[in-house]
Amino acid sequence: MNNHDISLKEKSIVFIGFMGAGKTTIGKLVAKKLYRDFIDIDEEIEKEYMMPVSQIFAEMGEAAFRKKERDLTTHICQQKLQIISIGGGAYLQEEIKKECLASCIVIFLDISWNAWKKRLGLIIKSRPVLQGKSIEEIERLFYNRKEAYYPYHSKIEIENQSMEEIANQIVESLKLSWELHKA
Repeated sequence: MNNHDISLKEKSIVFIGFMGAGKTTIGKLVAKKLYRDFIDIDEEIEKEYMMPVSQIFAEMGEAAFRKKERDLTTHICQQKLQIISIGGGAYLQEEIKKECLASCIVIFLDISWNAWKKRLGLIIKSRPVLQGKSIEEIERLFYNRKEAYYPYHSKIEIENQSMEEIANQIVESLKLSWELHKA
């Protein structure tokens, strides 16, 4: 199915942003509020390989993971009415970026370095891309990726709000957009 020509209201929604920014948590909340299915690409890959992403990286390599990520993401983005969370590095792949922008509504969850750094202790062990890196290297990665997340359809600043408030803001914004763009 080609998702490029469906109505705005039926398009799937893709959350992008740096690892640990809240894509999965916010995506699940938005999916519940919009009565849609939620798909976390990393979780789907973990189910298929029956191992965590960090183990896939260690045993099969990043290239194998990125290929599976690209194939799965481009396939799921062509489906209607999904809420999709993609990994922090997925949107760096040009094929994924093009498919997301053409077929879905892409929402960038933007977080500052200082706010994100407070989450580092919670996520560092589960993120293979961060393993063995100094805080300076991680900061450089953060800012390089932040630039690479452009273009997108909408950007949401996610600081100083609860996940619930952010999800409500996104849902209200989507509903307004759907109302304004009725055919």
